[in-house]
Amino acid sequence: MPGTRPAGVHTTGELQRAVHLHGQDIGTRALVVGAEDVSYAAAGTVRAAGATVVAMLTEHTRPQTAAARAADFRLRQGVPLLTGTTVAELLGHGRLSGVRVRHLDGRTAVLPCDTVVFTGDFVPDHELARRARLVLDPGTRGPAVDGTLRTSRPGVFAAGSLLHPAESAATATREGVHAAGAVLAHLSGTERPPGVPLSVAPPLRWIAPNRVTPSDRLPYVLRTTTELTRPVLYVTQNGRVLHRERLRTAQPNRTLRLPADWTHRVDPDAGPVRVTVN
Repeated sequence: MPGTRPAGVHTTGELQRAVHLHGQDIGTRALVVGAEDVSYAAAGTVRAAGATVVAMLTEHTRPQTAAARAADFRLRQGVPLLTGTTVAELLGHGRLSGVRVRHLDGRTAVLPCDTVVFTGDFVPDHELARRARLVLDPGTRGPAVDGTLRTSRPGVFAAGSLLHPAESAATATREGVHAAGAVLAHLSGTERPPGVPLSVAPPLRWIAPNRVTPSDRLPYVLRTTTELTRPVLYVTQNGRVLHRERLRTAQPNRTLRLPADWTHRVDPDAGPVRVTVN
């Protein structure tokens, strides 16, 4: 990020800890970078700390949250949303004094503020996985896992924010319950086939789990890099269509869910499975 490194620059987690755990002063005027669910939660934390949210901004053309939530912040709470906008430079010495932003047409402007919160574009909490040299999936950047959430190391399972970035508590809970059953099966000596690789094609960004066997039942979560209107998801293996599903919409930074009711059609000897969108 170009510019100086003054006080007042926060990540989402740092903001939450400063406000909710330590009761620290975070400034008076904050800019929130991002417009997804976590971004709006961060904006709520800023307001709870007694500061003003001068604006939220996103490089995308619309917010990546529920329409009602976005409208509430913009209309009732009076928080401007700058779409098609990125951070060009951090300004200030000692303490942040403003942020220079750049619009899609090349215009720039300076927003005076003493705090900026960077949200979105999260990575999994994968430090222990990397140190343990588990195989990481290049899409999620978390441990590569099969449908039982089994990693590349026998007896090691992954779920929640270790497996993929910034999913909901409900998703983490569902995966934790699923992994617990798989751990019990592993301890009882039940063997499972390794499964075949499961990957996505652009504009899809990643999918988890990333390996599949015919007996898998855990729904898959995936993300897209661009906004898609009425997209059709195709799951194919060696030219054979295993599943087809039309979605209402797909937005960056919002989770898509793919049911696992097609996995029984997977041929363990027919090579990788691919998820594409048209």
